Amino acid sequence: MSYTTCFKFAALFALLAVLLGAFGAHGLRDTLDAGHLATFETGVRYQFYHAIGLFIIGFLITLKQGEKWLRYASYLLIAGILLFSGSLYLLACNQIADIPSWIGPITPLGGLCFMSGWGCVFISQMRVKGDFE
Repeated sequence: MSYTTCFKFAALFALLAVLLGAFGAHGLRDTLDAGHLATFETGVRYQFYHAIGLFIIGFLITLKQGEKWLRYASYLLIAGILLFSGSLYLLACNQIADIPSWIGPITPLGGLCFMSGWGCVFISQMRVKGDFE
């Protein structure tokens, strides 16, 4: 993934996090109970954190160091946002829509994608010759 594509995904996911956060705070406040609303907010929060992470990865890609691992990381963070946050949005809305029960086990897969993505960032930076070598 190029740094410009990474920036585009980061901007899109950040925009959607703000929109979904506002929708949750204003549109769902009177519709969902406190527990479901908290689940929705967790999805928004993690989406925003990882959108910022995609911006950081994009900047690291511009340094041309550890690019292969950073590309892996960007794909994994995108998958994590879709699986983790996406499944939380659906689970939160289960109170107002009939969401299939198989959605629940998808959330940990998204979390695994997040962890793997950050692991790839770590590996990419360990491979860079730095001041301590």
